[in-house]
Amino acid sequence: MFGEYGYMEEGKLGKPYNFKLFKRLLPYSAPYKKTIISALFLTILITLFDLAIPYLSKIAIDQYILSSWYRVNTKALTDVETNHLLKRYGHLIDKSRDGSLSFVSNQALKKIDPGDIHTYKSRGVIEPERLYRTGPDVPDMNGIEKGGRTICEMADGSILVPYQLIEGLSDEKTMQIRAGDIRGVALIGAIFFFFLILSFGLNYAEFYLLEFTGQHIMQDIRLRLFLRMQSRAISFFVQNPIGRLVTRVTNDIENLNEMFKSVVVTLFKDFFLVTGILAVLLCLNWRLALLCFVLLPFIFGLTFLFSTMAREAFRELRATVARINAFLQERLTGMRVIQLFVREKFQMDTFGRINHKNYLAGMKQIRVFAVFMPVMELFSSIAVALLIWYGGGKVIEEQLTLGSLVAFISYIQMFFKPIRDISEKYNIMQSAMASTERIFEFMDHGDEIPEPEHSPAPSVIKGHLVFEKVSFSYEKGHPVLKDISFELKPGETVGIVGATGSGKTTLMSLIERFYDPDMGTVFLDGIDLRKWSKSRLHKNMGLCMQDVFIFAGNLAENISLGRQEIDAGAVELAAGEVNALPFIRRLPEGFNHEIGEGGSTLSAGERQLLSFARASNVDPATESLIQNAILRMADKRTTLIVAHRLSTVRNADRILVMHHGRLVEQGRHEELMSLGGIYYKLNKLTLTLHK
Repeated sequence: MFGEYGYMEEGKLGKPYNFKLFKRLLPYSAPYKKTIISALFLTILITLFDLAIPYLSKIAIDQYILSSWYRVNTKALTDVETNHLLKRYGHLIDKSRDGSLSFVSNQALKKIDPGDIHTYKSRGVIEPERLYRTGPDVPDMNGIEKGGRTICEMADGSILVPYQLIEGLSDEKTMQIRAGDIRGVALIGAIFFFFLILSFGLNYAEFYLLEFTGQHIMQDIRLRLFLRMQSRAISFFVQNPIGRLVTRVTNDIENLNEMFKSVVVTLFKDFFLVTGILAVLLCLNWRLALLCFVLLPFIFGLTFLFSTMAREAFRELRATVARINAFLQERLTGMRVIQLFVREKFQMDTFGRINHKNYLAGMKQIRVFAVFMPVMELFSSIAVALLIWYGGGKVIEEQLTLGSLVAFISYIQMFFKPIRDISEKYNIMQSAMASTERIFEFMDHGDEIPEPEHSPAPSVIKGHLVFEKVSFSYEKGHPVLKDISFELKPGETVGIVGATGSGKTTLMSLIERFYDPDMGTVFLDGIDLRKWSKSRLHKNMGLCMQDVFIFAGNLAENISLGRQEIDAGAVELAAGEVNALPFIRRLPEGFNHEIGEGGSTLSAGERQLLSFARASNVDPATESLIQNAILRMADKRTTLIVAHRLSTVRNADRILVMHHGRLVEQGRHEELMSLGGIYYKLNKLTLTLHK
C-alpha cells in the first residue's frame, strides 16, 4: 500500500527467514558447484588446523614442559587387587629394565577412574614423588644420586630421575638431561608455525574461490533480475518507485553476495568448528566438558532471543532505508519543480521526518547488539571461571594435566568465537537475507503481460485495428475507459482528442498492450492482441511519445536503441523522415554527439522531433516540421495521433473525440465543427487560449 510520502512502503514480510532462501540460490550456484565444494573442503581443512593449535599446546606442556611420572607400589595391594589393577590399567603402566618396578605417567593418570586414583593414593599405591623421564641417549648419569633418592633405568634405555635431583644440577647438566624436551618443544613450535603459514595460504585460496563464485553468481542474478524487470507490465513501474527498483539491482544484489560469503560458508565453518570443539572436549575430559555444557541451554536461548529481536529491528531499518532511497530519487529527479515552486523547506521537513525514523530504527538495532555482546562475553568469562575453579582443583589433585586444562580454556574461548562471529555479522546476515527475500519476492511477482502459447505469424501486417466494447480501469471501481468501440482501416490516419483525463493515453497503452482490457477485445488484423507475441506486435507498431525519454549516450544510439539491424544509413534516413537532420548536422559531432541524461543538451523541440511527438509548448517552426513529418510518416501506414493541439489532427481522415472515458464523437474536422459538440468547444477553447 502507499505510504504517507506517496510511494509504496516496504512492509514487513510477516514470515521468519528460513533456509528456503538458500534453496532458491541453488540453480544459480549449480554451474559453480565444483568451486563451492573446493571452498568448503578448504574450510574444513582450516577448521581442522584451528582445532589442532590448542592441542599442540597441550602436547607441549604435558609431554615436554611438565612431563612427570609416578612409581606404582603394587606391594601395598593384595594379589586380587593387584590383578584388578593390572587388568584395568596395565596398558598404562611401564616397567623398569629388570621388571621389578612399575611407573605411570601424569598423562595416564587422567585415564584412570577418579575413585580408583583416590584409593590408590590414600593407600600409597601411587607414590607422591614426581619423577622425570630422560631420553635413552643422555650421557653420564652417574653421581647424581643424592639423599637416598636413586635413578631407575627403564626397558627402552630411558632413565627416571626425581625432580628434586634435577633442580640441584647445573644449567648445562639440566640442558643435557632435558635435551629431548627442548627438541620436542622446538618441533611443536615448528609445527605450529607451519600450520599458521598453511592456514594463511588456505584462507587466501578459500577467500578467492568464494569471491570468484560469489561475483559470478551475483552477475547471473543481476542479469536475471533486470530481465524480469523488462518483462513487467507498466502497472508494476507505476506502483514501484525507481529508487526501490535500482536498490534491488544494486544494493540488494551486493547484500546477497555478502550473504554467500559471510553467511553460507560461515555457517558451515562454525558448524564444523563447534562440533569439533565439543568432540575434543569430551575426549580430553568428559566430566569437565559436561560441566561447561551446563551453559549451552542459556547460550542458545539467548542467541534465539537475540535473533528474533534483531530481525525485527533490522526489518524496520531496511524499510526506512528503502523509503529514504525512494524519496531521494524522486526529489532529485524533480528538483527543477521543487525549486520552481520554492518547496525546499517543505521537502526538507519531509526528509527530516523520514531520516529521523531511520535514526530511531538504527538505534533500536544498536540497543539489541549492545545487550547481546556483553552478555555473551559474560557467559564466556563464567565458562572460563568454572574451568579454573573445577579444572584447577583436578590439576592439583593430579586427576587432570595442566596441558589439558590450558587446552580446555583455549577450546572454550574458541567455542564462543563462532557465536560472537554470528553476532558481529548478524547485521550483514539480516541485511543479506532481507535483500534475498525481497529479490526472490520480486522475481515471483506475477504482474506482467502474459505471452500467448501460440502466436500468429501473418506474412503481411495490414494495420486493421478494431476496438470492440473495451472497458478498462487501473483500480477496481474507477473505470478509465467505458465501452469503447471504433475501427481503424489499413492506411487510415485517425486523430484522438479530448480534455486531460479523458482516456487518450490509456487508449494508446491498450493498443501497445502495456495493459490488457478488463472487458472487450482489441483486434489487429482480426486477431486478438492477447494472441500476438509482444515482440512481433511492437516490431510492427511504433509509438512516439509526447513525454520524451532520452538515454545518456550519443544521438545515433538513441535513434536505433541498440537494434543491430539498423545501420548508420538507416539511422540517418529515420532522422530525415522526421525533419531532424537540420539540427543534427548543426551539432559538433553530428550523430555521434553525446547527449546528457534525459536529453539535457537538447531543446524541447529537438527532443520532440526525435520522438516524433507533439507538445503544447512547441514553437511554430518546430510545429511545422513535426506536421510535415507526420504527413510523410503516415503515408502507407495506419496512423493514430493523440493530440492536445487540435491543428495537428485537422487534416486527419477521421477524428475521435474522448470525454470522461467514452467515445462521444467521431468524424472529419468540418463534420465535428458543424455538430457544435465537445470538439467544437475544444476548438473554441484552444483559440481563446492562443489569443
